[in-house]
Amino acid sequence: MEYRTLGRTELRVSVAGLGCGGFSRLGLGTGKSEREAIALVHAALDLGVNLFDTAAVYGTEAVLGRALAGVPRDRIVIATKAWIPRGAAAAAETAVASLDRSLGALGTDYIDVFQVHGVAPRAYPRARDVIAPALAREREKGKLRHLGVTETGASDPQHEMLALAIEDGIWDTIMVAFHMMHQNARERVFPRAIANRVGTLSMFAVRNIFSQPRRLRVELQRLAAHGEVAQWLGQAPNPLGFLIHEADGGATSVVDAAYRFVRHEPGVDVVLFGTGDPAHLRADVASILKPPLPETDRRILKKHFGRLVGIGLDPPTDMPSFARH
Repeated sequence: MEYRTLGRTELRVSVAGLGCGGFSRLGLGTGKSEREAIALVHAALDLGVNLFDTAAVYGTEAVLGRALAGVPRDRIVIATKAWIPRGAAAAAETAVASLDRSLGALGTDYIDVFQVHGVAPRAYPRARDVIAPALAREREKGKLRHLGVTETGASDPQHEMLALAIEDGIWDTIMVAFHMMHQNARERVFPRAIANRVGTLSMFAVRNIFSQPRRLRVELQRLAAHGEVAQWLGQAPNPLGFLIHEADGGATSVVDAAYRFVRHEPGVDVVLFGTGDPAHLRADVASILKPPLPETDRRILKKHFGRLVGIGLDPPTDMPSFARH
């Protein structure tokens, strides 16, 4: 495993971070048992993963806490989140209550990175002026070490909220959507995150668009029909097959390419991945630890997809629809 310091925090984190939400939710979202979910977390630990990202709305805090029980606390970095619906009364008190529940569910005395979850641009002033000061007071009590904020993905594809948050000096970390067909964080987010030493957790590296070949083909057919990508991409049976050429350093699969693309982007600290399958866990970590994609492949990806915005950011159907709040 490779490790790096997460922004201006002093946290040494694995470049591969196990996401406990998404479609899999440690396997619980696909029918796996709690025992299997705990075994998955242990397998991640064995591979050197030390950052685990969960959230109150994922329903995985308690199982993650049970999986990590007995692991020396200074060996792991726990990140979780509080989601405060738009229009909720007493937002500060709600955030603090969520923090306290998370501490209990996770079975820990403190959270390493406590994040305000899915903040839309119009909700950012409340997060900055109301919620963050309340959580800062809890930090003084030792309940958390660092504050983070996460964007809403599909409803904020231009990263408008993060463009503000990065400059405020309040947030130690951000969570940002970035992948092969949604690359605009390269200009809008990462340079300022580096300049302000804000740690970055990258989400949506794979999601369904790269893990489900049919979904990718349908999306590229739609984009080609609207003139947003070259026609051949909409017609090819394996449109990203040009990335797969293992003999000379290329990818072994589209998923492998997707993780490697994100991992080596300047400004990305941690690549979050989610799975409920031990074999996928090993394969995902292996991909994240591989060298960058060949420069020729990266240039092709930028040429054909660099101008796309908001592709492949579909949220899990069992998660709250942040776009409505």
